[in-house]
Amino acid sequence: MVAKGYGALARLRNGLAVTFLLAGVAAAEPVTVVALGDSLTAGYGLADASQGLVPQLEAWLKARGHDVVVQNAGVSGDTTAGGLARIGWALGPEADALIVTLGGNDLLRGIDPAASRQNLDGILKQAAARNLPVLLVAMKAPGNFGPEYKAAFDAMYGDLAAQYGAVLADDFFAGLRAAGADPADPASLAAFMQADGLHPNPEGVRLVVEGLGPKVEELLARVKE
Repeated sequence: MVAKGYGALARLRNGLAVTFLLAGVAAAEPVTVVALGDSLTAGYGLADASQGLVPQLEAWLKARGHDVVVQNAGVSGDTTAGGLARIGWALGPEADALIVTLGGNDLLRGIDPAASRQNLDGILKQAAARNLPVLLVAMKAPGNFGPEYKAAFDAMYGDLAAQYGAVLADDFFAGLRAAGADPADPASLAAFMQADGLHPNPEGVRLVVEGLGPKVEELLARVKE
């Protein structure tokens, strides 16, 4: 009787262990990544929202087995100053990681790179306070404002990534370059850009995602550490 009772108790205990294990698996939540950016992140000009950077990136990651939700915190026309002003509420309590893609509109407005650097520093500082891993996506300055401006602007992303231990994607348009397009050559970009010449079309977004995707996977790996 004792042996039989012990066996029944053991089976019950093992059954409960399996139940709790399965419940834990079921309760596991996807990794939430907040994508803070401007119109390039928001999906400006695309007829179908599913063609935008955030939906395509999330689909790309899920196709590779990542349980992830990418939240669209892109605002068209936003500068680094705008991103800094709203980072506090953009990072909800569920945020596990942050992608920062800002600076394009600073370039269009000729904003002093020192100011842009200070704003990005503020964003990264708030992420660090939350112990959130960050992917910092760099933009490349054209030569319009002179070599000193370009050097200062281009350098700030690498400097800040090193300072805060962030993952660095050194060129937002790396995927387009890999496909043979040159952002400095409008003719080579035509097949991948909208009519304004500034924002990628759905195919251009797909290439951008292919370029950024591995860096986002690197970011996700840091969430699991």
